[in-house]
Amino acid sequence: MSRAIEDRNRRMLRARDTMDRAYVQPLDVPTLAAVAHVSPAHFARQFRATFGETPHRYLQRRRVERAMELLRDTDRSVTEICFDVGFASLGTFSRTFRAVIGESPSQYRARFAGQGAALRMPACWAMAWMRPAG
Repeated sequence: MSRAIEDRNRRMLRARDTMDRAYVQPLDVPTLAAVAHVSPAHFARQFRATFGETPHRYLQRRRVERAMELLRDTDRSVTEICFDVGFASLGTFSRTFRAVIGESPSQYRARFAGQGAALRMPACWAMAWMRPAG
């Protein structure tokens, strides 16, 4: 692997790590591009080339993964969880959650109601398992 590719990957990983740590914060492409020390347009292209999805989609998916965990493991309301994971509106959260998981946050929570922690699956596995076919 060339030095230029290694440098690009390192910059993209730095930005992705920032999203993983600060997913609750309002992160936008210019902010993430600054973390990677590249222009916003270059960042958006390179992030997608490196990880196979846009920075916005990655951040939304990360937020949904965290929401899945909170829906399974807490009694917090869906609205509270929506804001806890960084969404600015309940409508956007519900629409995004349904698009990624295939059911509403309330339906997802209902499926896990009354199950012990040992029966719950990790969010990363659930994401792959629950992704709609096609």
